[in-house]
Amino acid sequence: MNTRVVADPRSLTEQSQAATRAVLNGERKDWRAALAFAGPAVIASIAYMDPGNFATNIQAGAKYGYGLLWVVLLANGVAMVFQALSARLGIVTGRNLAELCRDHFSKPVVYLLWGVSEIAAMATDLAEFLGGAIGFSLLLNVPLMVGMAITAILSYGLLSFERFGFRPLELAIGLLVAIIGASYIIELCVASVDWAGAAGGLLTPRIVDSGALTIAVGIIGATIMPHALFLHSALTQNRTPSHGAAEKRMLIRFSNRETFVALAFAGFVNMAMVAVAAAAFHAGASDVAEIETAYKTLTPLLGGAAASVFLLALIASGLSSSTVGTMAGQMIMQGFVGFRIPVLLRRLITMIPAFVVVALGCDATHALVASQVVLSVALPAPMIALLIFTGRADIMGPFVNGRAVQWGGGLAAAAILALNAVLIAQSLGYEIVS
Repeated sequence: MNTRVVADPRSLTEQSQAATRAVLNGERKDWRAALAFAGPAVIASIAYMDPGNFATNIQAGAKYGYGLLWVVLLANGVAMVFQALSARLGIVTGRNLAELCRDHFSKPVVYLLWGVSEIAAMATDLAEFLGGAIGFSLLLNVPLMVGMAITAILSYGLLSFERFGFRPLELAIGLLVAIIGASYIIELCVASVDWAGAAGGLLTPRIVDSGALTIAVGIIGATIMPHALFLHSALTQNRTPSHGAAEKRMLIRFSNRETFVALAFAGFVNMAMVAVAAAAFHAGASDVAEIETAYKTLTPLLGGAAASVFLLALIASGLSSSTVGTMAGQMIMQGFVGFRIPVLLRRLITMIPAFVVVALGCDATHALVASQVVLSVALPAPMIALLIFTGRADIMGPFVNGRAVQWGGGLAAAAILALNAVLIAQSLGYEIVS
């Protein structure tokens, strides 16, 4: 069957639709059946490997060694649950999270949520765009402004794949994800990681001082991304039309598997970032806090090849996450207010904060970390909205959340709110953690 060009970026080609229909009809049951439904979680997972993660993970590993690995593990586990809920919402209702907010909340609440979500999207774009720009600047030895221009052109080129449907874009993003993962496998092989220390950091929760708390909140903001919660529901809504509860249940099962695999991979990458930073910097260069300094310090410690691999991963992260961030911003705006602007204009608008940061001479890595803290502060809003909708039987029918999921998700949202409150109190001069 010939494929056709589709206008809706959430559509599959006729060939892909035929493949998914064959699985749902029971005509295809081999191991490749799951591949027919793969894509949404891969796209969403890039939000968990963006340059903001590089910035917070480098600081975590350099200053606190393996001590904050438990934060990465915990945040990744919470992310799996909420991304699975977001995907399920889109599959069951055929609506995305932003659209349901518009349909079920009052106008003041809708506009408040939209404002918070747009701020989060801008913070996300700042981190992603700056990360790619830093990578190109260091790799090519050009000014940061030139790196920003290269990132802008290439990320817009990736966005152009949308016009052909999701498969070409998913393959491009998947390739960049593979590059990031391969890069950090190489880094782990080169760095002298203390595996016993890493295991202790994973299994021993502790916050030793206020600096660790700030980075921990940044890690959470960089790991559980507000725009990814909105995006995943949009990627699954009406992607594969289903008939009846049995087919929806099958779609949810495939979605849950993909979400687990994609986010487990993202979690591995994040833990590898912290472990490599701990192995390379903690003992002799614990003051490393900037991506640029990390690159220059890696060269004498691990060799020029390892430093180049680090930059390759950063560039792949910046390009892919910048593309996905723009997609998410479009879907958030369209879902909340029914307004869509051209992708080029959206891309230009989201680049402005990054250009302002560079023009003012601000430290790019510090701006990245600050953006992740902003994301963590904005995070409870979509988490709570998602729990409300997936916990309502009139919306989800037989797929409504059970008590364990509802209570567990509520506790996770409350914990993030509490961490944010402590962080805000400390920023106002109250010494919560010495």
